[in-house]
Amino acid sequence: MRRVPNLLSEVFRVSPAGLPARVAALSLCALALAACGKEEAPKADDEPKVTGETVQFPASVKTLPGIAGEAARTGGQRMLNLPGRLGWNEDKTVRVSTPFAGRVTEILVQPGATVKAGQPLANLTSSDFGVAQADARKAAADSSVAAKALARQRELYDAGVVAQKDLEQAQGDAARTAADLARTQAALRQYGGAAGDGANRFSLRSPIDGLVVERNINPGMELRPDQPPTAPLFLVTDPTTLWAQVDAGEADLGLFKPGVTVQLVSAAYPGETFPGTVVKIADYVDPTSRSIKVRLAVPNADRRLKAEMFVTARLQAASFQGIAVPSKAVFLADNRNYVFVRTAPNTFVRRPVKLGVSLPGVSEVVDGIKDGETVVTEGNLYLQDILRDATAVNNARAAAKQ
Repeated sequence: MRRVPNLLSEVFRVSPAGLPARVAALSLCALALAACGKEEAPKADDEPKVTGETVQFPASVKTLPGIAGEAARTGGQRMLNLPGRLGWNEDKTVRVSTPFAGRVTEILVQPGATVKAGQPLANLTSSDFGVAQADARKAAADSSVAAKALARQRELYDAGVVAQKDLEQAQGDAARTAADLARTQAALRQYGGAAGDGANRFSLRSPIDGLVVERNINPGMELRPDQPPTAPLFLVTDPTTLWAQVDAGEADLGLFKPGVTVQLVSAAYPGETFPGTVVKIADYVDPTSRSIKVRLAVPNADRRLKAEMFVTARLQAASFQGIAVPSKAVFLADNRNYVFVRTAPNTFVRRPVKLGVSLPGVSEVVDGIKDGETVVTEGNLYLQDILRDATAVNNARAAAKQ
């Protein structure tokens, strides 16, 4: 560039007629000076460096898109999740119907009421019940007459007035009428009536202590035992214990045994679990769904759970005590299993691992990983490509030097 001043002096000595040529030459000189004074800026080096099994990105790379990691942990388990539905405990549930035809005259309880065993639920007038009362009164009268006749026959027999066969006949009549009286009175007691009530009045009563959860009866309704309604007149149950029915697959049947505790979760109570105990396993497989019905007893003392709720039964199906890593962190290369471990923010090391038990989504690593180390779950194949390409280049260079 030392000749530039001489070049400028030569340009300015030309005649005015050569002015355009001088301007063009001056522009070329300016570009030449600018080119001489400007140095090329260094390019940023963002390429990863590979050393052995380690891939290291420069510190200038602040983020590594497409690469994500997760910490390894000790122990893993597979939870079995099965759909289910809550229902009433049928051992503590009754569906009240009428044993006699009649007309409803009065409703005594409403759904939600707590009742005791024997408490009236509704009153009816029933001619059939009146006939049963009449039969009981007739049986009582016949029994009384037969008892008095037997007493007279015994006195006459003792006095030698009547024969023994007359006494035996009186004894048979008394026994027969007494049995008929016992039968009719037992029938009335079973239905909560008495022979002397009269007026053909009959009460539907609760057989158990419990809660009235359903009522399908109205005043004036005509009831007939030979034509039962589609729903029970009253449904009384003890809601402090419910049943849950879940559908288990054939392969998981061995996990369910009477007495095994299962955890139930419901969408109505997020984050909460409710224990259930296996009490019954069906003896057949549903031919359509290939599932088996399993019944659970579910305590419900606070009555937060409701019948017909959908629930999910959760049961531990398998577990291990080794190091657990996500299954997608493990990849196969050269017939060996590897994972990439993040040892620094931009440094990843490939390690061979030995696998143990495999569960859905989780693999047990018995050698190669420690608890708490971060394994790459997204982008491990990208790192493997970098490592493979660098290895191929190094091998080619080594071969060229030989």
